Amino acid sequence: MAALGWLTPRRRSATARSVLAGEASAEAARKTAQVLEAEAAPRPLAEEAPPAPEPAFPVAGDDLAAAFFDLDNTVMQGAAIFHFGRGLYKREFFRRRELARFAWQQAWFRLAGVEDPEHMQDARDSALSIVKGHRVSELMAIGEEIYDEYMAERIWPGTRALAQAHLDAGQKVWLVTAAPVETATIIARRLGLTGALGTVAESVDGVYTGRLVGEPLHGPAKAEAVRALAGAEGLDLARCAAYSDSHNDIPMLSLVGHPYAINPDTKLRKHAREHDWRLRDYRTGRKAVKVGVPAAAGVGAIAGGAAAAIALHRRRK
Repeated sequence: MAALGWLTPRRRSATARSVLAGEASAEAARKTAQVLEAEAAPRPLAEEAPPAPEPAFPVAGDDLAAAFFDLDNTVMQGAAIFHFGRGLYKREFFRRRELARFAWQQAWFRLAGVEDPEHMQDARDSALSIVKGHRVSELMAIGEEIYDEYMAERIWPGTRALAQAHLDAGQKVWLVTAAPVETATIIARRLGLTGALGTVAESVDGVYTGRLVGEPLHGPAKAEAVRALAGAEGLDLARCAAYSDSHNDIPMLSLVGHPYAINPDTKLRKHAREHDWRLRDYRTGRKAVKVGVPAAAGVGAIAGGAAAAIALHRRRK
C-alpha cells in the first residue's frame, strides 16, 4: 500500500506565490470580461454625425400658420351629433323610438371606430328633422347645456394639449367638422379655440327649415373649407397643421405641410405611415378601440348612444 502512496493527493498550503497567481488570474478575467462587454456594445461610426434635434413645432410667432382639427374621435370621443341627440331627447324633443335610432348609430360608430358617410348622413337627416321649426337661439342655449352634460368629459386631453400648443405659439386653431356649425362653435369656444367650420343648416328669420345650405362638411368639402379660410386669413398652408382620425379627411390633411393622424382608423394609419406623417394615439389600446371598450361596461364607461341602446333593449325584454 505504501507503494501507492504517491497516488494519494496531499493537502498543500497556499504559498505566497500561489495566492499571487490566483489574484492575478482573477484580475485578468475581470479585465477580459470588460473588454468583451465593450466590444459587444454597438459603436457609432466615426463618420456618423449625431442626429440633429427636431425643430420646434409649432413655431412661435408664425402668424402665417394655423391649425385645423377634426372633431369626432380626434378632439372628442364619439360623434358630437349623437351626444347632441341624447341631450335633445332628455328635453323631450323627440320620442323613444327616435332615441333608439340615435343610440344604435352611436353604438355603430364606436364599434366600427370609423366614419361611414352613409351612417353620418342618416344621423344628420335625423337631427335636421328634429330641429325643424325650432329657433336657432333656442338650440344654441340648449347646446351649451348639452356640452356640459355629455361632451366635456369626452375631450381627449392629448389632442387638447396639441391645440393649446398652437395657441401658445400665437396661432389660430379651428375645428373642422361635419357636425352642425352651432355645435362646433360651442365646443370651440369652450376649449378656447379660435372658431369652427361646420355643416350649416338653413334658417329663415332665425328658425330652422330642416334643410342644409349646400352639403355636409365631410371629406373633400372639409379641404375646400380649409382652403377658403386660409385664403381669407392670408395663411400659408405649407406652414399649417391639420389633425384627424379618419381616412375621409386625407384631402384636408394633404393640404397642409404638417399633417397628423390622431387616433387613426386603419386606412389613415396605413396612409400616414406610407407618407411619413406623424401619428398620435390617445386611446387606451387598439383592442379597446375596435370593440368600443366593452370591458369597461361594468363600471359605467359605455358612453353616448351605446348605453342608451343597451338600456332600451333591456326594457323591451
